[in-house]
Amino acid sequence: VQLQASGGGLVQVGESLRLSCGSSERFNGYAMAWFRQAPGKEREFVSSLSWKGDSKWYSDSVKGRFTMSRDNAKTTVYLQMNNLKLEDTAVYFCARQRNRYGSFGSTEADFGSWGQGTQVTVSS
Repeated sequence: VQLQASGGGLVQVGESLRLSCGSSERFNGYAMAWFRQAPGKEREFVSSLSWKGDSKWYSDSVKGRFTMSRDNAKTTVYLQMNNLKLEDTAVYFCARQRNRYGSFGSTEADFGSWGQGTQVTVSS
């Protein structure tokens, strides 16, 4: 499977962006996730969403500001990012769950397919 993330860019503090991640294959049965990696830091979990969209997880740092959603018919997941902060600057990666219909959490090991990342830069 190929995952293609897009929608990144340069914005100012307080502004919004919506990231998209398209899949080359149908992803019914797979949870999806967003991770990010800031310069000089390890990649970290941002959000994950069950394949039906009924279970969502967010890191504490983005809870209340970011919303993850998916459109299974379009094989696309989204990350709506509002009230962006300087510390949100990172490369954002989308990922597909490793085991279809399996349980998932917030660790990289739960996700076996990764996109190439899209840069989000928040400036003051």
